[in-house]
Amino acid sequence: MAFHVELNRPRPGWTIEDWRQAVASRQLSLPTYLNYFAGSAEADPAWIFRASARDIEAQLSALWQRAPRADLPLFGVPVAIKDNIDVAGWSTSAACPKFAYGAESDAHVVELLRHAGAIVVGKTNLDQFASGLVGTRSPYGVVPNAHDARYIAGGSSSGSASLVARGVVPLALGTDTAGSGRVPAAFNNIVGFKPSRGLLSARGVVPACRTLDCVSIFALTVDDAELAWSLLAHFDAHDPYARRAQPPPVEDRAAPATVRLGVLTPARFFDDRVAQAAFEATVSVVRGLGMEVVPVEGAPFFELAQLLYSSVWVAERALVAQSILAGPAEWMDPSVRTIMQAGLGLGAEQAFADEYRRATLARQIAEILSTVDAVLVPTTPTIYRISEVMAEPLATNSRLGTYTNFTNLADLCGLALPGCWREDHLPAGITLLGPAFSERRLARLARLLEGQLTEQLGATPRKWSDGVSNRGGAQLSDAALDVAVPRSVEVAVLGAHLAGLPLNHQLTTRGAHLVRATTTSDKYRLYLLPGTVPAKPGLERVEQGAAIALEVWSMPLVEFGSFVQEVPPPLGIGNVELCDGSWVKGFICEHAALLGARDITEYGGFRAFLAAQKA
Repeated sequence: MAFHVELNRPRPGWTIEDWRQAVASRQLSLPTYLNYFAGSAEADPAWIFRASARDIEAQLSALWQRAPRADLPLFGVPVAIKDNIDVAGWSTSAACPKFAYGAESDAHVVELLRHAGAIVVGKTNLDQFASGLVGTRSPYGVVPNAHDARYIAGGSSSGSASLVARGVVPLALGTDTAGSGRVPAAFNNIVGFKPSRGLLSARGVVPACRTLDCVSIFALTVDDAELAWSLLAHFDAHDPYARRAQPPPVEDRAAPATVRLGVLTPARFFDDRVAQAAFEATVSVVRGLGMEVVPVEGAPFFELAQLLYSSVWVAERALVAQSILAGPAEWMDPSVRTIMQAGLGLGAEQAFADEYRRATLARQIAEILSTVDAVLVPTTPTIYRISEVMAEPLATNSRLGTYTNFTNLADLCGLALPGCWREDHLPAGITLLGPAFSERRLARLARLLEGQLTEQLGATPRKWSDGVSNRGGAQLSDAALDVAVPRSVEVAVLGAHLAGLPLNHQLTTRGAHLVRATTTSDKYRLYLLPGTVPAKPGLERVEQGAAIALEVWSMPLVEFGSFVQEVPPPLGIGNVELCDGSWVKGFICEHAALLGARDITEYGGFRAFLAAQKA
C-alpha cells in the first residue's frame, strides 16, 4: 500500500513534502499539529527545550499571513535545532547549564529556515560543547539509539538525529567538527549532510573549533537533505569564516560509463567483524549497481584523523569554555573537561608544526580524491553499548572518529547515508566524501545508492517500497553524474538459482521473473565447487572456453541489495558476457576456489550436468 498523508494525523516517516502538503492544504489541523509536539522536554532526552503551544501557534499564524505559500519550500515543516545554535528568545546552553545564555537573535541558518516557511519546535540534546561522538556527555540525559536503547545514538548531535530517525521531525540541524553530523546519522539509519566549511554560515553557533565547524543537516532522505542544503548555502558576509560556493576542483565526467569510488585500505574496524561484514556487503551492492570500487591508500586519512585531538585544535575547544574550565569541576562533563584541559598552554611553535603536517596530509588526500568520483567509507568502524562508553569514555569515543575526524582538516564535504544493516540488527552507515564544494555530486551519487542498501526510513515504520515523494532533486543537482537508475536489474544465474533448483526461491520471493534462457559467450569454463550444499558451480572467464547455459532473471532493484548479501564466498556478483555480446550482472567465482575443482564445462551447463549425474 502506498504511503499517503492522512487527514489530521501526522505519521512517523513523513518527509518534508508530506508535511508541507498537509499544512498548506489545511489537511493537518492546528490542534493536531500542536498536540503532536506537546509534552515536556524531560519526557524525551533528545530534547533540551520544546516550544510551547503558544509559540508554535504564533509561528503558524504568521506563516499563514505570508503569500504565496507555493513559494515556501518548507511551509509549516517542523524543524529541530541543536542547542548550540541560537534561536531568538530561547536559551542556548551547549548542554552546559552554567554556560547558558538567552539568544537575542536567530542564527543565520535558523533565519533562513524560517524564511523558507519552517516552524522551529525545539532545541535538541548534544554532547556538551559539541565535544564527543557518543551522545552520552550531557547533563540533560543520555540519548539512546533509536533502534536499540542499549546502544549509543552517537554524537555530538544526538538529539537531532534521534528525532529525525523516529519521525518526530523530518529535518533537524546539527553541527559537525569531527563527525557530529555523520556518526549519529549512521547509528540511527538516516542521512547526515556535512557541507564544505563556510558554505553554511556559523554565525550564531557556539564554536567547538571555530576554524573547522560546520552546520550539518539531518533528514530521512537525500532529497530532503539536499533541499535544506540548497536553502541554507547562502554566503554570509558577517561570518568571517564564510566562503562562497565554487566549482569542484576536479571536473566531473560528462557521462561516465562507471562511477569510480575509492575505498580506504587497509580498513579499520577494531575487531568488529559484524561491522566489517556489513561494509563489505555494502561494497558488494555498490559493485552490483555497476560502480567501480578501487582501493586507495588510507594512511594519510587515518593520520590526519589522529591529529585532530592530539594537536593544537584542542586549544580551540578550550577557548570557548574558559570561564567554565576555571570553575568547579562539577560544572562540566568530566570527559569534556579532560579533553579541553589538554588544549591549555599549547605554544605557537606546536601550532605551526601541526598546521604544516595538516597541510601535507591534506595535499596527499586531495591527490587521491582527484583519481575517483568520491571516497566511500564506513561512517564509523564500530558501535558501542551505552554501558561500554560509560566504562571507557575516551577510548571508545576516539575510535568512532576513525573515518570522520579528518574531513574538515582536509577541507572535504561528506554525505552520510544508511548502508547494509549489521547482522545484529543495528544500522551501519556509510559516507561519501568529496573535495570542497562537491555537494551536488555527492547527492547525485547518494541517490544511486539510497533505498538499495536498506528499506527502512530511519526507525520509522515507513519503507522505500511504500512510496516516498520525490522532490525532483535532479533540478538541485548538477547533471554531471545524472546516471539513470532503472527500476529493475537483470541477473544471470547458472547454478542452484536456476528455475526449479533449490535456491530459485531467493529470486521468486523477491519478485523476480524469468526473462530468457540463453548462454554466455564462448569464453567461460564451469567447475563444480567441492563441498557446497546444495551443489553449486563456479564460472570462470578464460581466453578459450565454451558457451555455458544460463537464465536471465529481472529483479526489482530495491531487492537486489538483500539478494547480494545472501551470496556466499567464494561466489560473487560481477559482470557476465552473453552470447550476443551484451553484459549482465551474474554469478562469478574466485579463481583460488577453482584450483583442483572438477571441470564440468563439457556438459554445457549445470542443469545438464545434474541430469547426467542422475542418469
